[in-house]
Amino acid sequence: MSMTDAIGRIQEIRSTIDALSGTPAAAAAGTSAGPAAATAAGNGAGDFAATLSALTGASSGLPGGASNEALMGSVEKYVGLPYVWGGNDPAVGLDCSSFVQNVFKDLGYSLPRVTWDQMNSGTKVDSLAQAQAGDLLFTHDGGHVSIYLGNGKVVDAPQPGKTIQIRDAWETDANITTIRRILPAEAASVTGAASPAATAAITDMVASARAMQASLMGAGA
Repeated sequence: MSMTDAIGRIQEIRSTIDALSGTPAAAAAGTSAGPAAATAAGNGAGDFAATLSALTGASSGLPGGASNEALMGSVEKYVGLPYVWGGNDPAVGLDCSSFVQNVFKDLGYSLPRVTWDQMNSGTKVDSLAQAQAGDLLFTHDGGHVSIYLGNGKVVDAPQPGKTIQIRDAWETDANITTIRRILPAEAASVTGAASPAATAAITDMVASARAMQASLMGAGA
C-alpha cells in the first residue's frame, strides 16, 4: 500500500467511525469517506447494523439474519392489502392480528393467531417512551394490535374498508392495553447504543488507524 493509499484509508476509517458514532463530523465526512460511511451519515443509526456488516463482514442483526431492514421489508410486503376480518390469506386480505402474525413469521418468529393470545407473547414494555421498532401495541382491551416502527409511526390492518398502512401513532399510554416486545431489544433498537460486538469492531478500526499513522510517521522519519 502506498503512502497516498494509506492516508486515504485512515481518512475513510475516521469518517466511518464518525458516521457510526453519530457525531456531527459524519455529515461532512460522507462525501469523502466512501459509500458505506456516506450511507451511515445520510440515514442515521437505523442503518447501523447494515453498515457495520458491510464494513466488517460480521452479522449484527437479529437471529436468522433478520434486522430492522428485514422488519421493514416484511411490513412493506403487506402494505396496501385490504383489511378482512378473520382473514389470514395475503392473497385476499388480513386482519390486524394475522398481519402481525405474518410479519413475524417472515422474521422467523411464531406468534399465536389472535390478539388476546399475542398480547401474552414476548416481554412487557412499560411505556410508549420505551418502545422500540418491532414492538407490538395492543389497544381496545386487546382487541387491536399494531406494530410500532419508531419516531411516532406504526403500521396496522385497521378496519373493514381500509388497507394495511403506515400511519402516525394515535396510541398513547392512556389508551394502550399493553406493549409487548418479541424481537431482541438490542437488535430491535433503532436509536439505541451500539452492541458490544459493534463497539469492539469500532475499537479495532481505531487501533488500525492509529497503527497506520504510527507506521507512516516512522517511514517519514
